[in-house]
Amino acid sequence: MLITRYTVWDGRQRRPLDADRVFQELRRYLEHTDNVVQALDWLLQHGIEWEDLRVVGLDELLEEVRRKIQEEFERYNLSRALERLQDRLDEILELERDSLRDQLRPRPALQQKLDFLEQLPPTPGRRMQSLRRYDFTDPDAASEFAHAVEEFEDAEDLDEFIHQFGALFQGNEPLDYEEAVELMRRVQRLKRLEDALAHQAFDDIDLEDLKELVGVEAVVAVGELRAIRTILEDAGYLMRNAERLQLSPKGVRRLGQLALQDIYRGLLRDRFGGHAADDRGHAQPRLEGSKPLHFGDPVYLDLVQTLKNALWRKTGTPIELAPEDFVVYDTDHATTTSTVLLLDMSWSMSWEGRFPAAKRVALALGTLIRSRFPRDYFGIVGFYTRARELRVQDLPEVMWNMGDPFTNLQEGLRVAAELLDRHPARNRQMIVITDGQPTAYFSRGRLYCEWPLSFGGISIRAAQETLREVERVTRKGIVINTFMLDDSPALRAFVEKMTRINKGRALFTDPQDLGRYLLVDYLARKRSVRRRG
Repeated sequence: MLITRYTVWDGRQRRPLDADRVFQELRRYLEHTDNVVQALDWLLQHGIEWEDLRVVGLDELLEEVRRKIQEEFERYNLSRALERLQDRLDEILELERDSLRDQLRPRPALQQKLDFLEQLPPTPGRRMQSLRRYDFTDPDAASEFAHAVEEFEDAEDLDEFIHQFGALFQGNEPLDYEEAVELMRRVQRLKRLEDALAHQAFDDIDLEDLKELVGVEAVVAVGELRAIRTILEDAGYLMRNAERLQLSPKGVRRLGQLALQDIYRGLLRDRFGGHAADDRGHAQPRLEGSKPLHFGDPVYLDLVQTLKNALWRKTGTPIELAPEDFVVYDTDHATTTSTVLLLDMSWSMSWEGRFPAAKRVALALGTLIRSRFPRDYFGIVGFYTRARELRVQDLPEVMWNMGDPFTNLQEGLRVAAELLDRHPARNRQMIVITDGQPTAYFSRGRLYCEWPLSFGGISIRAAQETLREVERVTRKGIVINTFMLDDSPALRAFVEKMTRINKGRALFTDPQDLGRYLLVDYLARKRSVRRRG
């Protein structure tokens, strides 16, 4: 039996957030930082805006709270909030001074009390605080002060509040003591909300204060923002490693898939299809397509269509087959390729969005190879002043290296060649993504760093040693394809020398088009191995 329950709408009822859509939002910020926690902080600050759902971010909530505080400043005035207390204290002090003066001649020691009263702080709240320690001589003054303490119990807090914020209250509505105390409590609650939102301290946010002072939509937003981290962890996109939040293997794979989708979306705008198969290697039948058998085709027989052709030609039994009756399934031919992507991590890659674009392409290329060409090897080498192998799962947190700002492509090629030697294939290639010519190299086991001879110039020795490494790579039959994110004459001249030695290709592009060029080139290479073979 179906049971439907109806509840009163209070503004809090919202459908739960979808983990994958939330992760796609997080991905936008991961393109600009290697720190998952920082990216998550940015997401929480900016919120989420989809066509069918909007989650208000902490920045907007914080702005709303500050707007509420500013409204209080612009509406009210506290100049008269302690006037009544000031008058009461003046009366009490006058009584006490009269008693002291009457008894001063027989008791000279009372002069110290008179001196104390003359040195009291000027503001009412602080006066009251000082008088709490005072032993009144006049019993009526003592009684009146006790009543004043009871009546103005918040006076000291209000005095401190006025001292801190009083100058900001420039409104036209003056408040008496009771109204000022109520305003003080309201502003203090708003200030606590402001501090908690500014520091993402969700546990310190008083939801009742938030609902009363800002609105129920703010409570909904805080609940959704608070749940985002848990949603991503429960879905397996994030995990904790020794109390450190980081991407899980599932999260890394999903990043690559999303990057690939973005890049293929650009490819599909050019033309339909474009992923023709080559005819080298092991053939796999494609059951959705068939064709007449020609001499030399692999015989993956489409038996049903073959028998139909024979019966259309001549009915009866036994069925007589002729050569033209035979139909076979189309085939895809596979070849294996070992690929190493060399990713420039030098300081200049931080300019103009180069490194986020290059890293996005590396993730996409890794996803493409693992999903479409699972037998292929794909490795990544990062090069800056030094070079090192990068794991695909670590790639989302990799950033350009400001501490080692030079470009050691020579060592990058050497490390990449070692990886390809460990993963042999008939077709081996390196894909270099860089924005500058070499400025670091090894010679006789020693590292050298060399600034260009002039701005936009070339580092001669670094270029020479790198080209020697290109020659060694070329002798191993490895093709180097280079994608340049800068079109400076020095870089062009160096890469042209590389391509003359290696016979690879060089493309000049910008970060926005890098993914399209690179993936087209990889797929084109998969198709062209037959011609090279």
